[in-house]
Amino acid sequence: MPAIIAKMLKDLQLLLFFCCFFISAVLLPFSNGDVGTASLYQPPYLPTACYGNDVSQFPSNNLFAAASEGIWDNGASCGRQYQVRCLSSTVKGACLPDQIIVVTIVDRAASAVSTLPLPDTTMVLANNAYSMIADPSVPSSLCRPR
Repeated sequence: MPAIIAKMLKDLQLLLFFCCFFISAVLLPFSNGDVGTASLYQPPYLPTACYGNDVSQFPSNNLFAAASEGIWDNGASCGRQYQVRCLSSTVKGACLPDQIIVVTIVDRAASAVSTLPLPDTTMVLANNAYSMIADPSVPSSLCRPR
């Protein structure tokens, strides 16, 4: 009799493990990637659509960006972090190879004080973020001054 109980407990533990795994796989979001375009976000950076004039919104490493309408998500993108790298450019040699950064969304590109991105821009990177993945001396053709 004890052998049957031990087997039932082992089967129950296995079933519980698979149930927990399945539930966590369904409920927990997985990250994914996509290809988009980026341009340069010039100062002034305040106020922002996410946090107004609060200067504490900016990460200490100054790697932040403004989200385009495609990723803005009615403001839900505020505070989200994205891994960004430069894969290609319309100007040869603009990308800095093997550079990957993590930026925090702090603004909405359409309402950014300093730049107005063109419609195909995915995100607008702050000076520091842009210069870590692309040559800042290469003009950004995807934004225009306000």
